Amino acid sequence: MSKRRFAVLLLVCVSVGLSAFLFSSSAQEEPETTPIMGDTAAAESDTALIEETAPFVEDVEETWLDRMKRSGVVDLYDRGGVFMHALLILSILGVAVILERVFTLSKATTDTKRLMANLLRTFKSDGADASRTMLEKTKGPIAAVLHAGLLKVEKGSDAVEKAIETAASIETSFLERGLIWLATVANIAPLVGFLGTVSGMIHAFEAIAAAEQVSAKLVASGISEALITTATGLIIAIPTQAAYNFFVSKIDRFTVEMEESSADLLDALAAASARQAASE
Repeated sequence: MSKRRFAVLLLVCVSVGLSAFLFSSSAQEEPETTPIMGDTAAAESDTALIEETAPFVEDVEETWLDRMKRSGVVDLYDRGGVFMHALLILSILGVAVILERVFTLSKATTDTKRLMANLLRTFKSDGADASRTMLEKTKGPIAAVLHAGLLKVEKGSDAVEKAIETAASIETSFLERGLIWLATVANIAPLVGFLGTVSGMIHAFEAIAAAEQVSAKLVASGISEALITTATGLIIAIPTQAAYNFFVSKIDRFTVEMEESSADLLDALAAASARQAASE
């Protein structure tokens, strides 16, 4: 995939992330309430009831509002500390590479059995030139490898085998392009999260050392920062590692199909050479 297409995917990921943040921040705005007018007696009764239960209601309302404020993605991002910026960059990079690899590998997927059946039938009936023309119209790494081998038919089976090996190496490297970035994200994201954990604990102990009386609220922000960064790093790393393993297994399947198709083509070429030698 070209660099321009990769840049477009990256911009799409950034736009989606910004949209999610804006939506989360708008969802945290408190709705306006409009007082409802009733008769005087009912209003006085409600006022007396509110005054009696005010301490309990106030505690419940504060807890509810506190939970609502801490439930948004933006608030979690802010409380995660400075290392959340690095984790955001890693997540965008991972999503962009995953989308690019999904698009590339989906285009490279072909029906190998049907392709080989058509190729062998065309080669036996119409020869190497017609087979090369058919492979030129077929997309995918397997067709490219077989086409490279058929280009060297006139030079013998050894030249065909060498051309197939060279083309297979090139196609495999193309399929594996970008996987190093997925492995990097999967390995670095938890480390960045653990680094944020260390930073949050340092802040918590600094707050304890500076305070005369230690309370849970005093160290809550530091511990929260530590837990948020750790969880974020793991959330990024787990699906990225799963995607990496999926892509590796798919590329291994491509490699096996290349080897099997190349062996079938070499067998067909050997049989054709044997028939030609027998006829002469």
